[in-house]
Amino acid sequence: MPFTKRKAHGSSKTAVWTTALLASSMLTAVTAHGQTSPAGAVALEEVVVTAQKRSENLQDVPVSIQALGQAKLEQLQVQSFTDYVKYLPSVSFQTTSPGFSNVYMRGVASGGDGNHSGPLPSVGIYLDEQPITTIQGALDLHIYDIARVEALAGPQGTLYGASSQAGTLRIITNKPTTTGFSAGYDVEGNIIDHGDPGYVLEGFVNQPISDKVAVRLVGWAEHQGGFIDNVAGSRTYPTSGVTVTNTNRVKDNYNDVDIYGGRAALRVEAGDNWVITPTIMAQQEKVGGLFSYDPSVGDLKVAHYYPENSNDKWWQAAMTVEGKIANLDVVYAGSYLDRDVDTHQDYTDYSYFYDTLAGYGAYWTDNAGNPVDPSQYITGHDAYAKVSHEIRVSTPQENRFRVVGGLFYQRQTHGIYQNYQIDQLGTDLSVPGYPHTIWLTQQKRIDRDSAVFGEASFDITDKLTLTAGIRFFKSDNSLKGFYGYGAGYGSTGEKACFKPAEIEGSPCTNLDKETKENGNTPKVNLTYKIDSDKLVYVTYSEGFRPGGINRRGTLPPYHSDYLKNYEFGWKTTWADNRFRWNGAVFLEKWNGFQFALLGANGLTEIKNAGAAEIKGVETDFTFAVSHGFTINGSAAYTDAALTKNYCGFVDAQGNPETNCPAPEAPDGTALPVTPKFKANVTARYEFDLGGYDAFVQGSAAGQTSNWTDLRILERGIIGKQSGYVTADFSAGVGRDNWTFQAFLENAFDKRASLNRYAECAETVCGTQVYIVPNQPRTFGVKFGQKF
Repeated sequence: MPFTKRKAHGSSKTAVWTTALLASSMLTAVTAHGQTSPAGAVALEEVVVTAQKRSENLQDVPVSIQALGQAKLEQLQVQSFTDYVKYLPSVSFQTTSPGFSNVYMRGVASGGDGNHSGPLPSVGIYLDEQPITTIQGALDLHIYDIARVEALAGPQGTLYGASSQAGTLRIITNKPTTTGFSAGYDVEGNIIDHGDPGYVLEGFVNQPISDKVAVRLVGWAEHQGGFIDNVAGSRTYPTSGVTVTNTNRVKDNYNDVDIYGGRAALRVEAGDNWVITPTIMAQQEKVGGLFSYDPSVGDLKVAHYYPENSNDKWWQAAMTVEGKIANLDVVYAGSYLDRDVDTHQDYTDYSYFYDTLAGYGAYWTDNAGNPVDPSQYITGHDAYAKVSHEIRVSTPQENRFRVVGGLFYQRQTHGIYQNYQIDQLGTDLSVPGYPHTIWLTQQKRIDRDSAVFGEASFDITDKLTLTAGIRFFKSDNSLKGFYGYGAGYGSTGEKACFKPAEIEGSPCTNLDKETKENGNTPKVNLTYKIDSDKLVYVTYSEGFRPGGINRRGTLPPYHSDYLKNYEFGWKTTWADNRFRWNGAVFLEKWNGFQFALLGANGLTEIKNAGAAEIKGVETDFTFAVSHGFTINGSAAYTDAALTKNYCGFVDAQGNPETNCPAPEAPDGTALPVTPKFKANVTARYEFDLGGYDAFVQGSAAGQTSNWTDLRILERGIIGKQSGYVTADFSAGVGRDNWTFQAFLENAFDKRASLNRYAECAETVCGTQVYIVPNQPRTFGVKFGQKF
């Protein structure tokens, strides 16, 4: 209950090593050296989760949950999003560099490019009770002092709302506790094959201030060594004959990363019935270089000409209030998130290929009319702000009839600044007020959504439970500002302005649109408990994603899209609680789905497509083989394909056209991004070594091939991503309060492809394909203590 004192996860009182692993898909904690039944057999520990916004035993929750507990996160050396997502088979993603990942679940992916003016995400990401999904994507939070990471597969639109159309990821932090002092730290050093060394420093302190107040302080600093080389290159533009070189940009291992951050949380017990937990967290992530390579140049090599880096700074202030009014549990969760991302990007591919195909370089001259080097580079700044409030009330869980319901409000803003520059560009061709700027985007996007939601459960018998829920929502999306060229070129940009500037710094306004929608998402679940160790369930649920405004103002708004989910699942425990096996089979129908693509001039265009169907199965197991020896694994099979043609155009109202003689993707085309099969397995053995607690561990994770684009022509240009399997190994010893371990990640130096892309439209820049690899083989050692 929210008003009782509870011991925080990660306390110094917990065992240094755990004997059994956490299941990779259903939240996975087991006791150190296992629990023992009367017969002395090893047993798995009960796990409590909050997926349905109330505390429950994982095995009693009729939801497909893939998750990693704190012990598993530490055992797998998880420090970032890409580290843990490979152990969540229902989750897939596209990425270009740290901080720029698009997350998908259960194959609900159209291959949108993740541009700053693209659709809202289809997967919601929460930090504790607060949503942290920004319009462009999720925060790249360093994983330390985290109680668990949960992945709730399938639509979570009833309890979690708009950006949980296909599922929800939840990052649950360790909370302050008044039960006593605890602290810990970890120090790591590592070296990347083909790259540079790195380090990680982490620490936490939990300090009671009184019997009613406690504070928890957490900090981290990380340096990731680079492994991509920017090598010497040159390029001659055919129209002007100008040759450019990158001599001053040549550098080995230039994609290094530095991350600094911290968290402070306070626990205040106000009387016997209320707990207030204010939290503030901040992080800065500085990324240098490109995280992809050009196979035509060489393995882990690229030849680029202008600065490439990002500086991602964010902070979040949040507060949770938990308590009781009569016999009702009441929770308020509110937060304010501020995120600023500064970027620099080489854009010479766009310049070169447009010049090669269309004589692009002839248009760009200096003030005297002489041709200039047409190479482009981009300076960008994205300013996000997000405020959210939720209040919910729930009746006692032991009641035969129980209810949870509440109100939600969220407002997101995104200030967009993208400055495309050509050195020495003439004043007449530049955007007014921005010397040498060929194209400027300066806009403000606002997304608002509000909802009232509720779920009710009724125990028809002691074995059969019916749950029904619904969420009524309203959404409001607006976009205004300036985009385009100056008056000296083209018919868009300044020439299309219809009123003075409304966004500070822009020359005028040529886009000012808004769209509003409302609707509801229902859910019905029937759960049958076979016995105390086994249950089965069937669920029908819906998820939605709001529509929005196209940055190209001549296009109509795109509509919201809905996902309908039909699911059968099971939660089972066998062999005197030594073996846990859970899973789900599902069918999902995705109608009028939003599809984003790079159109003319590299502008993102979002259109609704026809329909798709996704069929699949996901499963996981944990087996405590014997004292000290545990095996766990998880897998997902996903078959996602169009059920109507994608023609590439919509009618005047924005509805997709599906009847055309030459569809860009015909009925039956496989959806991109998600592989058909993804799986992982981990084995860990713990034993006594001369009075020390020792362990050895091995993990393997892999997936089959996948496409990066929906359209047949474009996917043929970019190519298919091959499947891969990677392996990680670790071993260590510990005694009392200290541990030491060594690890080898990507042990066989497998070069997996996390993304393939071109820097502009595939039909223009597609002969220059970039591959985002996983991190090469990495060896590291780590020492830690807890007090």
